[in-house]
Amino acid sequence: MSITTLSSLRDYLYGTLTPENMLWLATQLTERAKRVEDEQLKPFTMHEIDEMLDEAEAAFEAGDYLTNDEVFHRHKEVVAV
Repeated sequence: MSITTLSSLRDYLYGTLTPENMLWLATQLTERAKRVEDEQLKPFTMHEIDEMLDEAEAAFEAGDYLTNDEVFHRHKEVVAV
């Protein structure tokens, strides 16, 4: 959205909302922006990636995995529901 559009929206809200409504809206927008920011993917460090690989390799060696047939069978069950 362009700065001009946002400025027009802001000016409209200035003329339309009560101070109480402005504070409420500001709180809502701030909370939403923080949630969206927190939900964005953050890059992993090499240390985190190495730990995930170690865990996956250990699980595989322990036999904790699904075969292709098991994966596709479960997929068919989920799709059928």
